[in-house]
Amino acid sequence: MSGGGLLVAGTTSDAGKSVVTAGICRWLVRQGVKVAPFKAQNMSLNSFVTREGAEIGRAQAMQAQACRIEPTALMNPVLLKPGGEQSSQVVLMGKPVGELSARGYHGGRQQQLLGTVLDCLAELRGTYDAVICEGAGSPAEINLRRTDIVNMGIARNARLPVLVVGDIDRGGVFASFFGTVALLSPEDQELVAGFLVNKFRGDVSLLEPGLDMLHGLTGRHTYGVLPFQHGLGIDEEDGMGVPPRERSRAWGRVSLRGTVRESSVAPPVGEDVLRVAVCAIPLMSNFTDVDALAAEPGVVVRFVDRPEELADADLVVVPGTRGTVKALEWLRERGLADALVRRAAEQRPVLGICGGFQVLGEHIEDEVESRRGHVEALGVLPVRVRFAREKTLTRPVGEALGEHVEGYEIHHGVADIGGGEAFLDGIRVGQTWGTHWHGSLESDGFRRAFLREVAAAAGRRFVPAPDTSFAALREEQLDRLGDLIEQHADTDALWRLIESGAPQGLPFIPPGAPA
Repeated sequence: MSGGGLLVAGTTSDAGKSVVTAGICRWLVRQGVKVAPFKAQNMSLNSFVTREGAEIGRAQAMQAQACRIEPTALMNPVLLKPGGEQSSQVVLMGKPVGELSARGYHGGRQQQLLGTVLDCLAELRGTYDAVICEGAGSPAEINLRRTDIVNMGIARNARLPVLVVGDIDRGGVFASFFGTVALLSPEDQELVAGFLVNKFRGDVSLLEPGLDMLHGLTGRHTYGVLPFQHGLGIDEEDGMGVPPRERSRAWGRVSLRGTVRESSVAPPVGEDVLRVAVCAIPLMSNFTDVDALAAEPGVVVRFVDRPEELADADLVVVPGTRGTVKALEWLRERGLADALVRRAAEQRPVLGICGGFQVLGEHIEDEVESRRGHVEALGVLPVRVRFAREKTLTRPVGEALGEHVEGYEIHHGVADIGGGEAFLDGIRVGQTWGTHWHGSLESDGFRRAFLREVAAAAGRRFVPAPDTSFAALREEQLDRLGDLIEQHADTDALWRLIESGAPQGLPFIPPGAPA
C-alpha cells in the first residue's frame, strides 16, 4: 500500500513552496510520521551531492534534513542547471546527461521523463508514510501545461491533492488564488484542495472576511495563514528575491536571502568584526557556501561587483559558478581581476571555491563548459585546470588547519597543482587559498581555525565564537518552520488531505484552461 501524499504548489515562483514543504515535513516527523520530500524537476544552481554520489537540488537536501533522513536522487530526479540565457545542463537521477535549450526541453524531452519521475515518486510512497511534493513556478502556466511533469502533470498522474501557497506580502493574493484555480482544466481543478497564505503581517481577523469570500467563490478552504517572520528560510533555488538596488545588476538572477540571514546575530566575541566580500560572479552556484560565515557572530558578509568594494574587506571569496570562463571575463571587465591579483600580491586573504578556485589558476582548458579551449586565468595560484566530460560528484572527508573537515564536490574541472601548500584538495600560496570543496566552512572547528588565520593576516582583533554550531543553527531553522505549520496551519485538515486526498465535489471555477 502506497503512502499518503501532497503537492505544495504556488501562485508564483518564490511564493514559499520550499519553506512550506520543509515545514510540513518537520511537523510530520515530529508527530512520528515517516516522511520524505520530492520535487520532480528543479531548476537551480544550488545543488548537493548525496552519499551515493548523485547531484540534487540543495532545497531537497534540506527538506530531507527536515525529515531527518538522508537525501537521495529519488527526491529530485530531474535537475536543470542553467548555463546561460538559452540552455541548461540536464541532470537525471543525479548524473548529467547533456545540455538542452528551453525549447528543446519543453518541446519533447521533458514529457519523456514523466515515467522516470512517476517511478521515483511511487518508490518513495511505497517506502514512507507520506511524501510531501513541491511544485515549481505556478501550476497555471498554461503555455507549459501540455508537457508539465512537476505541477498538475504529476498531481494528475499520481492523484495528489494540491495545496496552493500565496505570498501575501507581495500583494494580490486573493486574485492570485482565484486566478490560479480558474485557469486550470476541470480535471486539474478537482485536485486543488485549497490555499495557504504565506508571510502575513498584522491582525488575522482583518483577513478573515477575504478568506470567507474566497471560499464562497471557489468552494475551497484556506488551510492556514503563516505570519511573516524574519530570518526564516532554507538553502534556496535561484530567484529574484533580491533588493531593487541589486536587481538592476547583471548578477541579480540569484536570491541572496538564503545566504545573509535577516535574523539578529550575537555581537562579536573579539574587539573587531571581520568583513567578507563575495564576488557576485555570473551563474554563481552554491553561494550557500558562505552561509556558515554569515552565521558567525562578528562576521559581516556582503556581495560585491566593483573593485573598490574589496578595499576594506578582510577576506574576499570567489565562489562557485556554472560558467568559469564567463566568470573570468566578467571579473576582468569589472576590474575585479586586477584587484584580486593585487590582493594576492599584498598577502591579503582570498578564498576561491570550485569555479572561483579555477579562475585563480594559471590557465584553463575548456572544451566542455564554454568550449573556448585554452584560456589564460589570473595566475595567482600555480594550478592548471582541464575540463573533463565526466563530472566529479563526491563527498570528501579530510583534515586542514589541524581540524576535521567534510565537504562535497561538483565540478568538471580537473586541477593539476604545480606547487604551494596543500589545502583540502587544492592549494594555499601565502594568503590565497583554493579548493573544489563546497561546504567545508560548515565544519565548525575548521571554520574557526580558518577565520583565525584570516583575522591574523588582516590585523583584526576578531575572535571566532567558541560555541557556534552550524548544524544546530540549521536544525533550529527547520524547527522554526515546523513550529510555523504546527501553530498557524489547520494540521488536522492537512493530515486528512495527505492521508485521503482532495475532498470530493469541489466546484469547477470557469473559464478553466484554454483549449
